[in-house]
Amino acid sequence: MKEVVFIRQNIDKWRKTEQTVEDFELASPDELADAYIDVTSDLAFAQTHYPDSRITLYLNNLASALHNELYRNKREKWSRILTFWTREVPDTMWEARRELLSSLLIFVASALLGVLSQWLDADFARFVLGDRYVEMTLNNIAAGDPMGVYNSQEGTLMFIGITTNNVWVSFLVFALGALTSFATGWILFQNGLMVGTFQTFFAQQGLLWPSFLAIWLHGTLEISAIVVAGAAGLAMGNSLLFPGTYSRLTSFRRGAKRGLRIIVGIVPIFIAAALIESFMTRHTEWPDGVRLAVILTSAAFIIYYFIILPFKRNYQHGKETDNALQDADVRSENE
Repeated sequence: MKEVVFIRQNIDKWRKTEQTVEDFELASPDELADAYIDVTSDLAFAQTHYPDSRITLYLNNLASALHNELYRNKREKWSRILTFWTREVPDTMWEARRELLSSLLIFVASALLGVLSQWLDADFARFVLGDRYVEMTLNNIAAGDPMGVYNSQEGTLMFIGITTNNVWVSFLVFALGALTSFATGWILFQNGLMVGTFQTFFAQQGLLWPSFLAIWLHGTLEISAIVVAGAAGLAMGNSLLFPGTYSRLTSFRRGAKRGLRIIVGIVPIFIAAALIESFMTRHTEWPDGVRLAVILTSAAFIIYYFIILPFKRNYQHGKETDNALQDADVRSENE
């Protein structure tokens, strides 16, 4: 059999096996056994007839991945801690890229609405943030310490409180996806409205730049993680609304697993954001360049980890498969 024919006959089955590896815990024992037998049989055939082909390397990697899932031991589970953040989370983010874009658009649109509303009505902040918070902030501004809210509590206690709250909000955004995507979208809308109103309120007090440096010093990580959590909730909610070829229950379980993986993946980001907010944001006397560098570094990390890395991993994987097909086409033409 020509290599190109062999690939075209089996490529759909192999891609299904990739999905089985990804959703390993949802697959039945019979499905796992059949997938393992099929891929090892195809690997043996490829090693015999196309030993130097890229498709043989591809099948070997696929068989190894399935084997590791079937026979992983405790030592492998420890090593999986690293691969979880370097492979599984980026791969899941690629699958949830549409939900991530939707989450970002909802947040940005609501933030812009907050900016416009506060700009047109100076009292809008009282409706969104509450009279008590607005009065406290105005008093801090009058006292010459506009960012005083960030040093109103001891650092360690503040860190614990912020971390707990942020993780709770992220799980809430995700869990509400069980009530369809609209509930998650509403939480994103509320957070975006609050951010836009908050930033505009300070701008109206003549404190746009100082407030920007203070808020986004920790907010770059914190708010980005909320948007990512929104993608997790939308992924679960959409799986319930749009099950596709799966049963609604199976689709929901797949979406929930994908979303939970994202939520666990962003917990370290919330911890880092809480550390910055508790121990760094209060230091408004630090040079603007230092604080701006932290903001830009945080933004670069978010863009790379949640956008560039998932794209690179998917592109590399797709390129390997395409190259194998191209090699097979070339060999077929030469024969």
